[in-house]
Amino acid sequence: MSQDPLHTTARLYLCTDARRDRGDFEDFVDAAFAGGVDIIQLRDKSLEASEELELLEVLHTAAQRHGRLWAVNDRADIASLSGAPVFHVGQKDISLDAARGFLGKDAVIGLSTHSPKQVDAAITAAPGRKGLDYFCVGPVWATPTKPGRAAVGLDLVRYAAQAIGGADAEGNGKVNDSVLPWFAIGGIDLSNVEQVVDAGARRIVVVRAITDATDPAHAAGALLAALDAAAS
Repeated sequence: MSQDPLHTTARLYLCTDARRDRGDFEDFVDAAFAGGVDIIQLRDKSLEASEELELLEVLHTAAQRHGRLWAVNDRADIASLSGAPVFHVGQKDISLDAARGFLGKDAVIGLSTHSPKQVDAAITAAPGRKGLDYFCVGPVWATPTKPGRAAVGLDLVRYAAQAIGGADAEGNGKVNDSVLPWFAIGGIDLSNVEQVVDAGARRIVVVRAITDATDPAHAAGALLAALDAAAS
C-alpha cells in the first residue's frame, strides 16, 4: 500500500454494501466517483472473503479510472490482500497499533469515534506516519446502517471541530484539520447537511443519501454543492 495525499483533501466519503439486490455494483461505484465522491468504502458483513476481494478489484479499477480512493472496513487481511489504500476500523475492531503493524507505515488508517474521550484519543494518536490518518464522528443521527448505535447528535461534531481547531500543528504533538482530516457520519443527507457544516464539519460520510438515489452521480454532486453552500 502507498499513502495517497488525496485523503487530506477528501470531503465526500461513501460507504456502500455489495448491492446484491440491484446487481449494479460496478456501475454504481463508477457513477458515484463521477459525481465527485472522494473515497468509497465497501462495507458488507455478509460477504465471503473471496466475494469481497472480487468486488474490491472492481472498486479499485473504478477508483483508478477517476483518480480517487477506496477503502476496506474492519479486516486488515482483506485490506492487505486487496492492496487497499485506505483501511477503516471501529472502536471494537483491530487496534491502531496492530493495524499499522500489519499494513505498514504507508497505509491510510481511519477510526470511528462516538464520544469526546474517543475524539481526544484519536487526535492524540495522530502524529507521525505510525499514527492515525483520519477519524469519523457519529452517528450524528440514528441510522439503520448502525442498528443499536445511539446517535451522538451535533454536540459531538461541535466538540471535534473545537478540539481540532484548538490543536497546535507546530507543537505538543497535536494537529489541525489540514493534517488530521475528520468526517461527520450518520444519517447525513441534503436535508441536514447544513446543520452539520454549521456545527463545524467540512467533510461528511454518507450511505443512503447516495446508495438510495436513482442517480448516484447527481446525488453526489448535490451533496458537494450543499457542502460548499453551507460553508460559504
